[in-house]
Amino acid sequence: MSLHAIGINHQTAPVALRERVAFSDDAVPAALAALHALPGVREVALLSTCNRTELYAATEDDGSALAEWLATHPEGDGAPGSTPGQALHAYLYRHRGDDAVRHLFRVASGLDSLVLGEPQILGQVKQAWSTARGAGTLGGQLDRLFQHAFVTAKRARSETRIGNSPVSVASLAVRLAQESFARPSDSVVLLIGAGETIELAARHLAQAKVKRLLVANRTYAHAQELAARHNAVALPLDELERHLFLADVVFSATASREPILSRPQIDAAMRARKHRPMLLMDLAVPRDISADVADLDDVFVYTVDDLQRAVEHNRRGRHEAAADAEAIIGLQVSRYTEALTAGARNEPLKRLRAHGEATRTELLDKARQQLAAGHDPHAVIDLLAHSLTNRLLHPPTAALRESALAGGDDAFARSLARLLEEDSARDDGTMDRGQG
Repeated sequence: MSLHAIGINHQTAPVALRERVAFSDDAVPAALAALHALPGVREVALLSTCNRTELYAATEDDGSALAEWLATHPEGDGAPGSTPGQALHAYLYRHRGDDAVRHLFRVASGLDSLVLGEPQILGQVKQAWSTARGAGTLGGQLDRLFQHAFVTAKRARSETRIGNSPVSVASLAVRLAQESFARPSDSVVLLIGAGETIELAARHLAQAKVKRLLVANRTYAHAQELAARHNAVALPLDELERHLFLADVVFSATASREPILSRPQIDAAMRARKHRPMLLMDLAVPRDISADVADLDDVFVYTVDDLQRAVEHNRRGRHEAAADAEAIIGLQVSRYTEALTAGARNEPLKRLRAHGEATRTELLDKARQQLAAGHDPHAVIDLLAHSLTNRLLHPPTAALRESALAGGDDAFARSLARLLEEDSARDDGTMDRGQG
């Protein structure tokens, strides 16, 4: 089987395209079932975050069906005027074999992230592995690959400085707010959502001594839990419009397929604010804030792609650690490939040994039954020896005969002859030592 990694990320496509193939957590199991049903697909896992959507699969073909499925996902039907999937096909990357292995190891280690070395991605990779296991689409090959990726990521973080003082997208967004007109210590900040990104933003805002913190979420109980942890006020999402005008800064990161904030909503809030500036941080993919909101006066909208400048500054400070981590990943790719090759070579031996064990157990049980039935012990032993010899020698004998008839190379025969010679020499040595 061939190993594939196919996807789209922040390096290859803008957020407007990435959001078309973003999957919510609830949608992943059904997507995995559809992918697993594609011709030639034997194992598959799906990783979908705010910065990437990737398929990892073991297939019996070139994986083209996977790429076609991702490019024509129902949520992504191409740019205006294009045929379905036409726009996305141009942005997909495809890795195979060792390149696919290396790509997953780099992703898990944070070397392919928007924020170099960020720690959240490893948890997201583990979640993708766990979801695929639960959906029954993860087999032995992908399971071993992901397990090795976890080990590699741990080594990269523990043996280099790539994980030192990790910076998240949420912390970069808070830093950007601190450097703008809307400093948290002087501002009312509204958080929309209650997931990990919003939790991280809340922590950084608390450290920045935010003036007042509001939390809105579709599940009010989750908003209350988050608010209680950070001395904030919880709001039901359906009351968002009533309180939106209070916010100087808004951080939004939900899993909604549609925008949470529209232009009319922000326009009404700005009139109520008498056009005091508002800073909107959209950390979601798909976007939570309608794209046309950025056209409003006194409204400043930043998406995950707009954080690239701060990311590049962070990236320059980590290049040396990244080079060390890349070396570790190169070594781990080689070790994984060697282990995979050794496993493939040992598989026939494992099957032969299993055949021998099963044959021994079967014939020994029959011999015991015959002895219990009162049969002559000598006859039972002779039959056991004869049957065991015939059953154990049949597979290699048949293989030798087939190879000879096919005119193939005689490597198998030479190996067997050498084995018999070595076994004969050991027997002769034993006898000589016994006689001495």
